[in-house]
Amino acid sequence: MQAKDIAELLNEPACEHNKKEKSGCARPKPGATAGGCSFDGAQIALLPIADVAHIVHGPIACAGSSWEGRGTRSSGPSLFRIGMTTDLTEQDVIMGRGEKRLFHSIKQAVDSYAPKAVFVYNTCVPALTGDDIGAVCKAAAEKFGVPCIPVDCAGFYGTKNLGNRIAGEAMFKYVVGTAEPLPVPPEQQRPGITVHDVNLIGEYNIAGEFWNVAPLFDELGLRILCTLSGDGRFREVQTMHRAKANMVVCAKALLNVARKLQTDYKTPYFEGSFYGVTDTSMAFREFAKLLNDPSLTERTEALIAREEAKINAELDPWREKLRGKRVLLYTGGVKSWSIVSALQDLGLEVVATGTNKSTEEDKARIREIMGEKTRMITDGSPKALLGAVKEYQADILIAGGRNMYTALKARIPFLDINQEREFGYEGYSGMIELARQLALTLQSPVWESVRKPSPWAKAVAVPGVELGA
Repeated sequence: MQAKDIAELLNEPACEHNKKEKSGCARPKPGATAGGCSFDGAQIALLPIADVAHIVHGPIACAGSSWEGRGTRSSGPSLFRIGMTTDLTEQDVIMGRGEKRLFHSIKQAVDSYAPKAVFVYNTCVPALTGDDIGAVCKAAAEKFGVPCIPVDCAGFYGTKNLGNRIAGEAMFKYVVGTAEPLPVPPEQQRPGITVHDVNLIGEYNIAGEFWNVAPLFDELGLRILCTLSGDGRFREVQTMHRAKANMVVCAKALLNVARKLQTDYKTPYFEGSFYGVTDTSMAFREFAKLLNDPSLTERTEALIAREEAKINAELDPWREKLRGKRVLLYTGGVKSWSIVSALQDLGLEVVATGTNKSTEEDKARIREIMGEKTRMITDGSPKALLGAVKEYQADILIAGGRNMYTALKARIPFLDINQEREFGYEGYSGMIELARQLALTLQSPVWESVRKPSPWAKAVAVPGVELGA
């Protein structure tokens, strides 16, 4: 990838801070890619496309370090769970065999699994040696009759967020617009109801949580052409250009895809979230507003009234258990504000939220939800997090899996909110699961036990006898 292409991706016009300051997104600083490089970000964005062969072109460690750590679920194909790599060695680099190995790897994937397409992820080593993955993919597609998509996402290009955008750029350049959607099947047609096609961009179906929301789309007459990329299929990505409205779920990961669909195909979009009762209802209202269908608006309001009444009745007992508990939320990006709304719906007080990977627009939304005096945390070191828990008197730390042992060693209740989790929290019904997990964590009897003084700490000192001797 050329330097000018990277600069263009960093200069995302749809970012509010860029419109205001014309500064572009921040370039990575030394050590910044420790939280995820461009290769990692590209895989996160595209790996959930389930019927595609995903080949990592590079040394074995690149595939081994990053493969399928996101917890996304598929309702059908499981090909995306098979890790494929060209396994470049020193000899391959010295002898210049990288492109040849890639071509034969594509052949093996096609022969063994008959994928709908092959995605090739470039990594640092072949990017430095100059392997032309674009030319190899073109030759392989012509030879084997299967689309081969180059994703030039070498880790040293920049951060995980840049990798997300590189992935989106590859989809828009090589995939979107290459097929037309099928007609609405008879079982989805209802008299007097217009079925509207929509896309969800940046929805990853972590722990299958989008399946909480999908039936509501069907009920409203909203056909999801593509979910980029949770539980996705290659053909769905091909048809994204025919949607009538788009929702950007993960606020900045694939914003460039939404913007280009708006520019090239006049498809309006909005940014929203399915975490929490308030935000879920707002998302459906935004779809109705963009599609400008009075019948859809009427159905949407009726659905929201029914679902909110039902879920609020179910949540009331949980709110009694959780009300007044203080939460320290340390995550980034869209979750730095979308999870806040869900927690507030349950009656918890969010005393501070992490913004290490959040954009200026994310921070603006945090202030809108939590007020101007909200506390934002950028230092995620164990010492800083434990200090913040003590300073803000938090009852529970909600963060990613890497912070779990920090909390447990300090005997602080902990709930995993990131992609490795086993529970889905989206939609109205997801709120019940979130409330249940919070209550189980906070009310576990283990905390009372581990906080008691140890028996030997109570021991009476005997003159001349050393404890533990």
